[in-house]
Amino acid sequence: MSFRLELPQNFRQRLEDATGPLVGMWACAGSPTTAEILAASGSDWIMIDAEHSPVGLESTIDLLRAMAPYPATSVVRLPALDPVLIKQFLDLGAQNLVIPMIDNVEQAELAVASVNYPPHGIRGVGSALGRSSRWNLVNDYLNRAPEFISLTLQIESVEAVNNIVAISALEGVDSLFIGPSDLAASMGYLGQQNHPEVVKTISHCIQVAKDAGKKVGINAFDPVQARDYVNMGVDFILIAADVQLLAKASQQLLADFRSE
Repeated sequence: MSFRLELPQNFRQRLEDATGPLVGMWACAGSPTTAEILAASGSDWIMIDAEHSPVGLESTIDLLRAMAPYPATSVVRLPALDPVLIKQFLDLGAQNLVIPMIDNVEQAELAVASVNYPPHGIRGVGSALGRSSRWNLVNDYLNRAPEFISLTLQIESVEAVNNIVAISALEGVDSLFIGPSDLAASMGYLGQQNHPEVVKTISHCIQVAKDAGKKVGINAFDPVQARDYVNMGVDFILIAADVQLLAKASQQLLADFRSE
C-alpha cells in the first residue's frame, strides 16, 4: 500500500481558527538551531526572512525542517516580487509566503498569479521534483495546491497606502502585512516608526484591510507599540527577532557584569 501524507495547516487557516492575535518572531540568523529555539518557545508563528538576512533557498529548507516538529507556523518573506523566486520557494516546501514592497494592484495580481498553477496562474509545474508535494506523497497536490498555500502582501510605502483599498479587495490575497520601517521612510520619517503620522497611517491601513475582510499584521519590536497595534485590531504580529534578542541580551549581560 502506498504511503500518503497531509501538509500542516497554512497560515490562512491558522488565522481563521485563531481566537486572538497570533504572536511571533523573526528568524533572521539563517541558523536552524536558533530557528528551532524560536519555534519551541511557544510562538504562534515564525517569519523566516529572506529579504534582509543571509537566507537563501538551501538554508530555507533547513530552517523549515528544523521548525517542522513544533506547533509554530512557518512563514517565509521572499526577497522580492519575482515569479521565478516564488516558484522556487514554493517548490522547496514553503507554504506561506510574504511578498515585500507591493505598491499597486498590478504587482498584487502578479503575486497572486505566481502562487497558482494554470489556468488560474503562472506557477511552473514541477511538484514531483520538489518538497512542496513531498515528492508526490501528498495526494493530488497539483489540484489541491491552493489548500496548502497562503499569500500575504507587504504594505510599506505611500504608494501602497494610496492603493490599499484596491489591493485589499483582490481575490487570492489572504492577508496584508504592514512594514512600519519602510513606510516611515517613504513618508519622510526615516527611523521614526512611532511618529504620529506614521501611526495614523498604519491605523488607516488596518481598518481598510479589516473592512475588506482581510487579515492584517505588523512588525513592532517596541512592546508598548506592539500592544497598541493589537488594540487597533491586528490579527498577527512580530515582536522580536533572533538576532535582535541575542544582541540585546549579550550587550545587557556584559554591561551588568562590568558594572558590578
